[in-house]
Amino acid sequence: MKHIIIINMKHIIIIISSILFSTLFYNQQIGLNISIFSVLTVIILAVSNTHKFKNKTTLLYIFIYLLTAALVFIQYTNLSILANIIAFLTLIGSVTESKSSIYVQWYNGIYTSIVGYFHRKFIKQNIKDEDETQKKAIDILHITKLIGIPLIFIIGFIVLYKNGNPIFNDIISKINFDFINLQWLLFTVLGYYLFSNIFNPVQVDSATNIDLQTGNTLRKSETFSIEALKKEKQLGTILLLLLNILIVFYLATDIISLSTINSTHASVLSSQVHSGIYTLIASIIIAIIIILYFFRGDLNFFKDNRILKNLSYTWIFLNAVLVILIATKNYNYIASFGLTYKRIGVNIYLFLTLIGLITTLLKVSKVKNFWFLMRINTRIAFGFLILFSIIDWDYSITKYNINHAPLLDLNYLINLSDNNAVLLNEYRESTNLNTEQNNRIFTKHLDYIKTVNNRNWQEYTYSNLKLKVTAKKTISNAYSR
Repeated sequence: MKHIIIINMKHIIIIISSILFSTLFYNQQIGLNISIFSVLTVIILAVSNTHKFKNKTTLLYIFIYLLTAALVFIQYTNLSILANIIAFLTLIGSVTESKSSIYVQWYNGIYTSIVGYFHRKFIKQNIKDEDETQKKAIDILHITKLIGIPLIFIIGFIVLYKNGNPIFNDIISKINFDFINLQWLLFTVLGYYLFSNIFNPVQVDSATNIDLQTGNTLRKSETFSIEALKKEKQLGTILLLLLNILIVFYLATDIISLSTINSTHASVLSSQVHSGIYTLIASIIIAIIIILYFFRGDLNFFKDNRILKNLSYTWIFLNAVLVILIATKNYNYIASFGLTYKRIGVNIYLFLTLIGLITTLLKVSKVKNFWFLMRINTRIAFGFLILFSIIDWDYSITKYNINHAPLLDLNYLINLSDNNAVLLNEYRESTNLNTEQNNRIFTKHLDYIKTVNNRNWQEYTYSNLKLKVTAKKTISNAYSR
């Protein structure tokens, strides 16, 4: 009896949640609905997986998930929406197995969201008693018969009676079913399917078990050839020595080139930065592949590998110097011509590259394996995704360029999202612009005000709290302009 009550409560909760899902998202833009959905998701997970919510890792992911939802409401950027989706998958995966690597949690989160119901029905082996209880509680085939068969006969006889009685025909003809929205019903079914999937998250046992059983530290083989290790060490030593000499020569010429660049020529700076990035990409990939190859196994435990390790450390250090040089060029580029997404992307890539070099250094010095790099780097990447999503980049780019860029590319700023509309309009009102730019900014700001004013409550963002009260007044003034 207790099991029946629990199962029925589960379906009631999921049905209510699916109706809320349609109310929140059907024909609605992203806004406040993401925050409500995130809270609803956490509640459903807490109800069905109470014991998992005592885990500190899961609690951290709950905080991150709700934080990203709040960021969507506060600033509404594509990056914050992406971060919320990734955080959702991470939380679902953490509920299945909090000790697994973060990329396995993503995999389990995607798997649960898409096929969790079918996994439980056809793959996962449940306890027989629970299966029998569920069948007794909900006999889907019997319910289908109870509803479907009478409905078919009722419709059939209504059609027959319509032809035999004109009064009955008039009454039936006046019945209007336009209030039934099939798309809304299908959307509700989608919500029911999603919530039923995440109510009891599942995992891919093979991937999860392999991940849990695989450590981060390399192990020495029981049998290996000393002669083969000597030859491999010699090859690695010669190769890394030559590569170190080559990169030193490159860095020397790059430093000379950096000191002679005329910062007033955008094309020169652009060429220097982009060519440096391409060089850096190739260099780092080659460096990591070479280091992973030579330190993939027993060479880590070979007594005479000190020279090879030192050359590897030197190679990593010189690549880090290359990162700093490219960052310097990009800084000069930004200082002369302002921020853009590409220039910010270069800085982010450089920073993550530096992190990758540091983790590769740890892999060699601490005798770690490839899975160590995968685990630590994906976790760091997830952390920086959340960190970067906190920033409203369109607003920040606009504010920086208006205040600091010697050459302001106003057309670039106008083409960014509406997050900078208010800031650009303030700049327009305080600066003499040409007619075209003045009108474009005015139109952009007016359209933004209209968009905010016309949002449904599900689509609300923080901008509604700031502008909703003055939106009608602004539009009225605009038309009387």
